[in-house]
Amino acid sequence: MTQSRPADAFQPGDVINNTYRIEALLGRGGTSDVYKARNVISERPMAIKVLKAEFSTNDDYLILLRREEEIREVRHDAVVRYSENHRMSDGRVYLLMDYVDGPGLDARMRDGPMSADDLLVICRRVAQGLEAAHARHIVHRDLSPDNIILRDGDPAQAVIIDFGIAKDTNPGAQTIVGNEFAGKYAYAAPEQLHGRTDARTDLYSLGALLLANFRGAPPRLGNNPMEIIQSKTRPLDTSGVPEPLKSLIDRMTAPEPDHRFASARAVLDFLDAPEDALLDEATIIPTGAPSALVAPPVAEPEIALAEPAPAMGQPVSATGMSTTTSPGTSTPPATGGPGASPPAPGAQAAPAPAPARRGRGGLMAAGALVVVSAAAAGAYVTGALDGLLGPAFPPANPYTLVLTHPAEGAPTAIGHVPGEEMRDQLAEGFTAQGGSADLTLSSGDIPASWDSDILAAMDLLAPLDSWQLAADGAHVSITGDTADPEVEGRVEAAFAEGLPGALDGTVDIALRDIFLDPAAVREILRDMADCGPLSLSGAGPAGFGPDDGLTVQGRVAETATRVGLFDALRAVAGDRPVVLDLDVRNHTLCLLDDHLPDAPPGGVGFDYTIGETGAPNPSDNFLVGENPVIDVVIPADMTDGFLSVSVMDVSGKVYHLLPNLMLEDNDVASLRAGRDGPVPVRVAFPVDPDRQEQRLVFTVQDNSLGKSEVVAIHSTEPLFDGLRPMEESAEGYAEALQRHAETNQALIQSMDRRLLVTQAP
Repeated sequence: MTQSRPADAFQPGDVINNTYRIEALLGRGGTSDVYKARNVISERPMAIKVLKAEFSTNDDYLILLRREEEIREVRHDAVVRYSENHRMSDGRVYLLMDYVDGPGLDARMRDGPMSADDLLVICRRVAQGLEAAHARHIVHRDLSPDNIILRDGDPAQAVIIDFGIAKDTNPGAQTIVGNEFAGKYAYAAPEQLHGRTDARTDLYSLGALLLANFRGAPPRLGNNPMEIIQSKTRPLDTSGVPEPLKSLIDRMTAPEPDHRFASARAVLDFLDAPEDALLDEATIIPTGAPSALVAPPVAEPEIALAEPAPAMGQPVSATGMSTTTSPGTSTPPATGGPGASPPAPGAQAAPAPAPARRGRGGLMAAGALVVVSAAAAGAYVTGALDGLLGPAFPPANPYTLVLTHPAEGAPTAIGHVPGEEMRDQLAEGFTAQGGSADLTLSSGDIPASWDSDILAAMDLLAPLDSWQLAADGAHVSITGDTADPEVEGRVEAAFAEGLPGALDGTVDIALRDIFLDPAAVREILRDMADCGPLSLSGAGPAGFGPDDGLTVQGRVAETATRVGLFDALRAVAGDRPVVLDLDVRNHTLCLLDDHLPDAPPGGVGFDYTIGETGAPNPSDNFLVGENPVIDVVIPADMTDGFLSVSVMDVSGKVYHLLPNLMLEDNDVASLRAGRDGPVPVRVAFPVDPDRQEQRLVFTVQDNSLGKSEVVAIHSTEPLFDGLRPMEESAEGYAEALQRHAETNQALIQSMDRRLLVTQAP
């Protein structure tokens, strides 16, 4: 459970739609919060996802919430069941769904590794749920440990939750957030990073999370997006994972979608008979093998028949270079050339082309060529030709290199380099600075001067506070920043004519303040405050550092102020998180906040009861038609002085509950009437048509809904000369407080207050 805050949409005890009583806050997200609630009629537990106020009128997020509601058409016990969306009178939108009681796989991961047997059970259960979703053309796209709950802690009762960014793959369906990419990098399939998703995307994520829970830790992919993209091209490390879980994860997380299981049904078939699948070598595609190396079976060789030799000096065509074969034998042609990659283990050789029919002379020439080629190949493999051709390194496509030099933390180098000299130079430089270098000697489609050009660009970037160079072949993207204007100008001038040598690409050098001045933030708070001062926290001695969050606390008069404040802070905060812990009130309460005395709380309590039933109402909320009954409770240590109680109503009026024409005596000693300990005093009464004496009775009307507040002020003498009217305007009461402010400040001992919220059912 997550600790509630005053600014949360709902508080424990709130009753929504006269049906769902909030019990706890389950978690906060970027756009929504999730609460545990209980249906007060059926006693059934529910979960409620509430869009944050600033997104409640944003069509994109409303579409997402509507799409999540439509997942209710997927009927399977392994998929959370959704109900419907609702909009409240204050504009907030929420979605009802089943509450699943149990730990998430993320919580289980924090407890340590899980057994392979439990993970196989979870895989079967989740694959069954995915099969049901995929049958409806729904791809989850964000499958991760925190989105799988183990009901009652049982792996066999795993439930998939949070389809909020699921994609409908039906023709014409739209994708709202992040185009095709959604989800968490650690568990996202490689094709998601390039804008493609289908059912196999969910299978990759399922395999990745199974591996993470087996290890007891999420995968480590890198320190920046380029490193992550590079790591996604490689198979996951499943060393040490027992069979059949290892083969299952390998097949689910192959970087190339075509090498994965084709569907959730195929995963279930594997789980039904893993021994058969492991024995059938034809079904096992080498993990990480490029698709070009998975070739069709070799055709039966044809028999070459001798033909007359070509005339002397006639050129021999390429097709004349095949060798003859005896019946029942075959000699495959040489494939590739120096530096060509051998087939992956288990991959079949490429089919031999049908030999051309040639004469004996052609055959002799072919034989000589084969001998020469074999000798050359031997020299190449042994390195005898390195002086002429250079060393043979495996090809890389794409040919990438990412160099990252952060302002704080260790620099990293990862990717491909064309030679040992560059590798050693980078490794020595980065490790000397406490960093790391993971570099692979590779050949590729790069200019001859590529290595020296990259090193020259690094030298130009050295004066910056932080920089990153990401190369894809000869195309390079450079970003960097500095707090020194002179350095910024010097580096930009160095790249003014373009990148060094044969490189091309973009250079973006930013001049930035390392620290954000709190004074600039406080100026925004002063300009936008409409319900008293707003406080700011999170800054260090020099201001807000790059990783410091901005937290604002206080009160605002309306939701629009909260949204505007968030936008204004987001514009100056950069990448820093912004947290608004604000109580949204109304203009009446805010007006009185400016005039109420500055006094400490005195321990006066407030008990609310629903007049029609007499049942206690621990929440602050009353629905249209209900009769709020209010008791103030005098604390045991308050034995003298005077107690004044008023309601600051949402309608802009103030109702004086004590003293008034019906309850004139507000002397604490009189109210106690000789009683010790806490003493309740009723100041707002239930509806009772049979009673004759006048009493103050409230009934919630639908023309003035929102937040009101009950305020109890304890003073040594009466606050005012004589009684205030039973009902007056907020402005009139504020003026009276202002007139008596100097006198009252000396008299007032304490002030206690509690909200009373009226809302539609």
